[in-house]
Amino acid sequence: MTADLLAPLDLAFWNLESADHPMHLGALGIFSAHSPAAGAHAADLLAARAAGVPGLRMRIRDVWQPLPSALRRPLAFGGAAREPDPDFDPLQHVRLHAPTADFHAQAGRLMGRPLERGRPPWEAHVLPGEDGVCFAVLFKFHHALADGLRALTLAAGVMDPMDMPAPRPRPAQPPRGLLPDVRELPGLMRGALSDVGRALDIGTAVARSSLDVRSTPALTCEPSGTRRTAGVVLDLDDVHRIRKTVGGTVNDVLIAVVAGALRRWLDERGDGSEGVAPRALIPVSKRRPRTAYPQGNRLSGYLIRLPVDDPDPLARLASVRTAMDRNKDAGPNRGAGAVALLADHVPALAHRLGGPLVGQAARLWFDILVTSVPLPSLGLKLGGHPLTAVFPLAPLAPGHSLAVAVSTYRGSVHYGLVADGEAVPDLDLFATAVSKEVAALIKACRS
Repeated sequence: MTADLLAPLDLAFWNLESADHPMHLGALGIFSAHSPAAGAHAADLLAARAAGVPGLRMRIRDVWQPLPSALRRPLAFGGAAREPDPDFDPLQHVRLHAPTADFHAQAGRLMGRPLERGRPPWEAHVLPGEDGVCFAVLFKFHHALADGLRALTLAAGVMDPMDMPAPRPRPAQPPRGLLPDVRELPGLMRGALSDVGRALDIGTAVARSSLDVRSTPALTCEPSGTRRTAGVVLDLDDVHRIRKTVGGTVNDVLIAVVAGALRRWLDERGDGSEGVAPRALIPVSKRRPRTAYPQGNRLSGYLIRLPVDDPDPLARLASVRTAMDRNKDAGPNRGAGAVALLADHVPALAHRLGGPLVGQAARLWFDILVTSVPLPSLGLKLGGHPLTAVFPLAPLAPGHSLAVAVSTYRGSVHYGLVADGEAVPDLDLFATAVSKEVAALIKACRS
């Protein structure tokens, strides 16, 4: 494999990170075990198989190239690139831990530790269960190395072989010189002007979205560098039952569940939900599901107000559905939620110098991340041990206290919750509120 420049959004994620605030995503998979030695066997398999997955060998290196490859791309000066690590050692990335009775408590501690930036930025932590009948694997990937879809592909590469759709090949690209062909200049200039117009559009929408904003205190905090994780498993049939009764999409229901859970959580911890309508960022992937390239993040997003202050669960769901329909009508390239697209219009050096400042501004733009991570419908195994549950874990933006990721797998919905460890000591209370909200929606649909 050869080196390739980080896409602008990847570069933004790389420079947003600090030693006290890591920007990796994760997934905690729970496997059933045939013996107490299953965890150790799984660790050996992961290390052996990782050597054969090219994407896991890629490290990120700073580059200083003052010339652009085309006018439509930002300067690579001050940028970074992925390149194969000649000293790659899988044993440095796969770690077997002592048996534990609480997978999420251990995962929280591990999620708070930054990845080593001098080598391929990923890790796999094998956590044997004290009961000997299960074990867990925590995968950590830096967001600059892989988004959710790419991380899934990399993780699947170390699972037991299974029939997966072959990725579409990368389209052949003609060789380019350092300067673009003069015949392309009119089209490039038109594209550049169009990009500038779209950037101004998005920037204006972001500014408007922040004019009347009051941050939700419980969802913002000074970063402590600590993490907690929790998980909730729901029956997908229950979610479909709600959707069929009131309409909308499965995603609408899952987002409304978060709104209702926030209301319960705030009321039970004494913060109160009156007048609370936090802004939720809903990422939207712009990558085709079966396309392996480009490897970089291709994200936009929707921004909606969660109707936390509404006491009626069905009314909350209706509000979420209306807001999501409005976003879909506008499209993922417009509106405040598309601010991630602005990364494409920022020179690489500006990402390097302005990354920390932009990270601190995240709390001014949105209050909570609610993201959906697609998983294959086929059952996954590691060393013959079935994967029974998987909890996606989203990066926690600087200044935020809670992030929510959701996946469906084998007839179940898995909510993965990540929180600042000091700001949210009662994350289990929020997890319980998620389950209660689904029960409340089902009851409301029956009445």
